[in-house]
Amino acid sequence: MNSQTPLQSGAGNRFVAAIDGFAAFIGKRWALVINVMILLYVGLPLLAPVLMNVGAELPARIIYTIYIPFCHQLPERSYFIGGDSLVYNISELPAGTIAQSDNIFLRRSYIGDHEHGYKTALCQRDIAIYGTMFIVALLFSLRRSRVPRLPFKFFVLMLIPIAVDGLSQLFGLRTSNWYLRTLTGVLFGLAVIWLAYPYLQQSFGQMSIKSSPSRRG
Repeated sequence: MNSQTPLQSGAGNRFVAAIDGFAAFIGKRWALVINVMILLYVGLPLLAPVLMNVGAELPARIIYTIYIPFCHQLPERSYFIGGDSLVYNISELPAGTIAQSDNIFLRRSYIGDHEHGYKTALCQRDIAIYGTMFIVALLFSLRRSRVPRLPFKFFVLMLIPIAVDGLSQLFGLRTSNWYLRTLTGVLFGLAVIWLAYPYLQQSFGQMSIKSSPSRRG
């Protein structure tokens, strides 16, 4: 004997239908959702120095603060917007200020000034990584099934430059520069999207088919 009331049964059916509808929505628009998330993640750090340059200091500082856990934000490893140069070495930053401090925590708190411009809230390498991820993801969204999968061995090879550049600098063996950070970040971002998106396309495509009304028939 069925112990469910019509209300309970109806509510259950509506809940299942809502879950199926959400799965179908994600299955069809997963690339758009991911692309928007990447754009927001890399776009806000680029917006922060723009806001500083136009005098909107409070929202800019909120963005810098939000991204502190995600990036070191060292000025000598960040891009600058609105100044004389896009990048600076420590020696080129304002003398006698925290920008040239030996204390890494003080140095990372230097945002910039009117002369030098203001730094992005993510470092050069991270801007390159997530900027490339967004561009490649957008291109993938346009081509979808026509993009071949990246073989895993090539994925690993494309990660070697960022590992060598990052680890050798981390352990003090050498000092990297902005174009190596950018290049290795671009390769990393390209490798991640090229490896992941074809698999996501297949997985979400199957989800969309399973949740379509004709399949539930």
